[in-house]
Amino acid sequence: MPTPEISAQLYSIHDELDADLDGSLARLAETGLTTVEAFDFVRRADALKASFDKHGLHSPTAHAVLVEKTANTPDGLLTRPPAEEVFAAAKVLGVETVIDPHVRAAKWQTREDVERTAARLNEVAVQAAEQGLRVGYHNHDHELSSLIDGTAALEVFAGLLDDSVLLEVDLYWATAGGVDPAGLLQRLGDRVVAVHVKDGPMRPGITSRQLPKDQAVAGTGDVPLADALCAATSARYAVLEFDHYEGDTFEAIAQSHAWLKAQLGG
Repeated sequence: MPTPEISAQLYSIHDELDADLDGSLARLAETGLTTVEAFDFVRRADALKASFDKHGLHSPTAHAVLVEKTANTPDGLLTRPPAEEVFAAAKVLGVETVIDPHVRAAKWQTREDVERTAARLNEVAVQAAEQGLRVGYHNHDHELSSLIDGTAALEVFAGLLDDSVLLEVDLYWATAGGVDPAGLLQRLGDRVVAVHVKDGPMRPGITSRQLPKDQAVAGTGDVPLADALCAATSARYAVLEFDHYEGDTFEAIAQSHAWLKAQLGG
């Protein structure tokens, strides 16, 4: 299988970016990263582009709200920009795939809800294709802990998507949702364009509705990352991420990058 390119989700350092965008991206580049996954990029595409060019970074994947008009997350209210603005900003940055990062748990409880979400993403995919782009979806735990006729809602969702729509599987949240991430990746097959690589202790009650405070450097927690990476045969990107880290996030990313590079034979 092709070796996925190592990336880092900029959400991991969202506070640092707000305080010093260019300096924060310089610190990421110092770890040896050349690929990142942009977050909150529509309002600052030009600034990100200038800094990416300065520090030798690129963002083939990026996160933006595409499905819900608003989404309540642990960090506050996310608002969906007009699709044309999202795709225009994506093209400024050279993004190839725009990934919706969150559809709230209440929308994954019934087949009808899942069908509506899939229909919306399929609709946006048509708009994206007109701009030479693709769209995808990134899971948390609730899309997997919720079952529709005995099948994880995320897998029902995958079966309703147009062939052009991709998935980004978060290995930490898949594990927290009660599934084996390697088996999930095998079932989802070629639709998976990327995985989120994050780690930490697993215990009952972990949920994205209240972000855990004990996420850890990749390879030091309970998430079966090595097995999952072996199963991610179609993934083009292995994206490091911390939803929250108690410590120096840049140092944690650097250590996770070194672990992941060794796992991938780099």
